[in-house]
Amino acid sequence: MTTRREFIRSAALASAGLAFSGITSKMTAQSFERIAGANSKVNVAFVGIGNRGLEVLNEFVKTGMVNVVALCDVDLGAPHTAKAVADHPKAKTFKDFRKMFDKVRNEFEAVVVATPDHSHFPICMLAISEGKHVYVEKPLTRTFYESELLMNAAAGHKNVITQMGNQGHSEANYFQFKAWKEAGIIKDVTRITAHMNNPRRWHTWNPKITKFPDKESIPDTLDWDTWLSAVPYHDYNSKFHMGEWRSWYDFGMGALGDWGAHIVDTAHEFLELGLPEEINPLKLDGYNQFFYPMASTIEFKFPKRKKMPPVTLTWYDGVDNIPTIPTGFGATELDPNIPQVAGWTIQPAKLNPGKEIYSKNLTFKGGSHGSTLSIIPDEKAKEMEKKLPAVPKSSSNHFANFILACQGKEKTRSPFSVSAPLSQVFCLGVIAQQTNRKLIFDRKTKQITSDPFANALLAGVPPRKEWYEFYKL
Repeated sequence: MTTRREFIRSAALASAGLAFSGITSKMTAQSFERIAGANSKVNVAFVGIGNRGLEVLNEFVKTGMVNVVALCDVDLGAPHTAKAVADHPKAKTFKDFRKMFDKVRNEFEAVVVATPDHSHFPICMLAISEGKHVYVEKPLTRTFYESELLMNAAAGHKNVITQMGNQGHSEANYFQFKAWKEAGIIKDVTRITAHMNNPRRWHTWNPKITKFPDKESIPDTLDWDTWLSAVPYHDYNSKFHMGEWRSWYDFGMGALGDWGAHIVDTAHEFLELGLPEEINPLKLDGYNQFFYPMASTIEFKFPKRKKMPPVTLTWYDGVDNIPTIPTGFGATELDPNIPQVAGWTIQPAKLNPGKEIYSKNLTFKGGSHGSTLSIIPDEKAKEMEKKLPAVPKSSSNHFANFILACQGKEKTRSPFSVSAPLSQVFCLGVIAQQTNRKLIFDRKTKQITSDPFANALLAGVPPRKEWYEFYKL
């Protein structure tokens, strides 16, 4: 059997030879469509099939355009992964994605990744290196450097289709923001506030913590060492598992990484914000170096871009950490399209997840995910009504968009070229949370110039020895 390393090495040599002959430069998604057949289903391997992973799997199945050929989860055999296996009895099952690639790499064309944030990178990097299309839940990665590597890898493998799973980026808000920006309705934006003040996933741990939780017995079904991925070894504790990982710096991206991709994604893309030049942690309640604060206010300053003025984006999270809302704001609405996660439905809060966008002449309010923007106050909205352009409807939801792109019929709306810089903004915000220091960032060199310790966090701690190979692909 060909090993993973041998395959990667031979694939690299083959790619080099094809590039030299000029063949790869002509191979496009459309070319693949003609070869594979436009109506054929895409063979997909799913990594992470419990809880949110199951929901993502089901959304892909609903498209009617995929064959589920492999299922992989480090907790295979546990109750939360049993349904996916039962629903797809013909799919081959694995606990370790590396073994999945070793044994059935020739049986799938695309990989869907719905694992904890800290484990996204190795799976995605291996997939790209082997020419597999990749869909990965947001945020893209846990560190700035990992997002940079994935963005560069995707750019170097032009035949590989990529998509980050911020579903609203294929819904009404995406098309409205684009149309309003192109029509000059959204222009001269100088300030944005974004907020997630719902109790969802807020832990109740003591911020005075001085060490990680004590060691507990690892569940019989769980491959804990593979779950840890490239992160330095931690003893198992249930507070690290089943969604709890999101609150720890070592594993997740907190509320900012979890919800930022659903709230500021369109503003980031269509206002061409790129990377900030200054990040200020204005408020960190319950600050500690183990897990995320109980409430955070983080200010991101973006410079002038082309003819667009500088923008200050201020992020608020925490149940009672609510920004001042503008006059005429009206009712706070909750997007009905926010998905359940493991049966947990987000509840209305004092101020629901969303954003306010301030421009020279207009103020907009918007929600999360696919929620559209409104002009406020109502009097101004009525005045602008006849000036608003028609907004096209989406031709596909986010999941179908990815599969159609794999078939050469569409382009993905959140490819790594778009979603990696967005995730890097969140990574910089997390570093400000972790260090509790103002950061000065050089957009050209992509380095934090104000603090060498903070700058080291762009890459994070070195990966464990057996995982280092993924950072060299």
